[in-house]
Amino acid sequence: MFQDRLAEDRARVAACLNATLDTLDPQPVHDAMRYAVEGGKGVRGFLVLESARLFGIDPDRAVWAAAAVEAMHAYSLIHDDLPCMDDDDLRRGRPTVHVKWDEATAVLAGDALQALAFGLLTREEIGPADRRIALVEGFSRAAGAWGMVLGQALDIAAETADAPLTLAEITALQSGKTGALINWSAEAGAVIAGEDRTPLRHYANALGLAFQIADDILDVEGDAAKAGKRLNKDAHAGKATFVSLLGLDGAKARAKALVAEAEAALAPYGEAAETLRQAARFVIARES
Repeated sequence: MFQDRLAEDRARVAACLNATLDTLDPQPVHDAMRYAVEGGKGVRGFLVLESARLFGIDPDRAVWAAAAVEAMHAYSLIHDDLPCMDDDDLRRGRPTVHVKWDEATAVLAGDALQALAFGLLTREEIGPADRRIALVEGFSRAAGAWGMVLGQALDIAAETADAPLTLAEITALQSGKTGALINWSAEAGAVIAGEDRTPLRHYANALGLAFQIADDILDVEGDAAKAGKRLNKDAHAGKATFVSLLGLDGAKARAKALVAEAEAALAPYGEAAETLRQAARFVIARES
């Protein structure tokens, strides 16, 4: 059920993004934007659409918010891969944007996708203006200086720190870098519906941390061909991770416990949240 729904939602979001990008004139930066949004698991967009379904929100309304977060995520990957950041040459099994084009095109494509993401959240199809404004306000915090950007800044600073990060510090870092957009995505349906987001916030907090721990585990014992990116980067860089701090078995146990927390948080929604429960199990069972 989950894999089918994930594939369905990924296709729906891709169609929305492609239709939007089709309105742009052929230019290298526009080609790079389209390239950057291709592929990927689509988990964030799925979370938007699935949380919306909990409240009876039609996917045709929620898809604009789902496309927004996938565009924002694509921007973050472009910039994270740049030589001045994580300096990666492979993403989703293909050359990174700055390798396929050049650094200037990569920066501009990322900038354009970030701007596009906010524009998608203004679409009237989503719903009343006050709810669209609430989505935008939360999106700004999740993607910017309170969330994802802060997490990336802390990650870069950790590379030259005198001592490795503590468990509390790395948890705070990852709650921004990885968790902030996941949180926004999982709460988006409640925001669109004008409903209480507390249960979904608890779900997303646990899910986002489990997602990052799973990434750290994959970096150690994953298959590079399946992951579509270079592995063992953190160990080579001497960076603290959940695996280095907890050990491989300890990290796996912590991820499993977080999945249980995420599932428990969905109790108020009963069987309607089963696909979201399956999504929580997926994040620690995935191979990429």
